[in-house]
Amino acid sequence: MGADPDEDLVRRVGAGDAAAVQAMVARKLPRILALATRMLGDAAEAEDVAQETFVRIWRHASGWRRGRARFDTWVHRVALNLCYDRLRRRREWTTDELPEVADEAALPDAFPGDDERRVGQALQRIAPRQREAIVLVYYQDMSNIEAASTMQVSVDALESLLARGRRSLQAMLAGGDGDD
Repeated sequence: MGADPDEDLVRRVGAGDAAAVQAMVARKLPRILALATRMLGDAAEAEDVAQETFVRIWRHASGWRRGRARFDTWVHRVALNLCYDRLRRRREWTTDELPEVADEAALPDAFPGDDERRVGQALQRIAPRQREAIVLVYYQDMSNIEAASTMQVSVDALESLLARGRRSLQAMLAGGDGDD
């Protein structure tokens, strides 16, 4: 593995350098927010995940050592784990009242941004591991090798998740249910 581009910055964060903390936030925040927003479909929850990710970076920076994975891979894994924690809590939430169900039918006067919204909604309905693979590769611009490392799967497994995720999205966007 080559030199980690974040190594010096992580070392400085671990030493308590305030300027390094600001630089780390500036460098990582946009990608972590984008990742969490696409995984959770909720901007407020994504901000909470990003904040907790940076708290963990700050707490663990002094102990981080170059080794099995790049720092960026570790940061993405932390953010993904926090997203999965929130997704699990959503499933565990119960109530006596049923929520109001919004009509998901397309409006006759669709706006240009509706395609992106439809893709985002479909992305929330596919299997979480498929969503994770698609978000890392297509939205976070990771290579298959980087995404597989972040997900802790083989490249073949990642490619299988990508293929199934694309088929599910395509089916949903074409009007099917997309479950496979």
